Amino acid sequence: ALNLLEIAADLAEPGGDGRECISEALLNEVLAGGVRRFDKGGEAFYDQISAMHKSVRGSKPDAALYWMARMIDGGVDPLYVARRVVRMASEDIGNADPRGLQLALNAWDVQERLGSPEGELAIAQAIVYLASAPKSNAVYVGWKAALAEAKGSGSLDVPLHLRNAPTKLMKELDYGRAYRYAHDEPEGYAAGEKYFPEELGERVYYRPVERGLEVRIGERLAHLRALDRAHRNGKQ
Repeated sequence: ALNLLEIAADLAEPGGDGRECISEALLNEVLAGGVRRFDKGGEAFYDQISAMHKSVRGSKPDAALYWMARMIDGGVDPLYVARRVVRMASEDIGNADPRGLQLALNAWDVQERLGSPEGELAIAQAIVYLASAPKSNAVYVGWKAALAEAKGSGSLDVPLHLRNAPTKLMKELDYGRAYRYAHDEPEGYAAGEKYFPEELGERVYYRPVERGLEVRIGERLAHLRALDRAHRNGKQ
């Protein structure tokens, strides 16, 4: 009974109130044996999903396919695998190859539309693509850093020039008055414009890696920061 409860807890999804919920359909499937926590060899299901994730991260498509096959053969819901593949696309491939996220979402959609076994091929396709793609966790690391900053620094005020000003009173209070519209600036970039709360100054959370598309993203961001420095120094 405890194993069944653990399986259901692993597959619970957020409800409308934000709490994890176990649907009646999921509970019936678990009780009927449609989802098993352990595969035929007795290994824990969560170890297998970890092995598949690490195989994708380690750029080993063959190993990733093996662990997916182990889970599917063990009775896991393919949609659970599809959801985890979407997470892998953002966490471990990121902007090094943004197509990976779309392919993962497509695989999830195919599984929902076709069901098993046809939909499983699309999930396998996404897994192979992600495992073979260039890797970056820069977005994942940057998001964690920004979240920690937001939690640690509290509710800092939005700078006046960034505030919305839909009313006359707000305009009189200088809401949005000094805002520079980037599209009207050279290169579509308002060099030197500040977007953080005054107390924070400038922060860098996202640091692109030297792999895949993030090479070009890094070059672009370096160029924009050079424009910021030139603006501060009074250069053109």
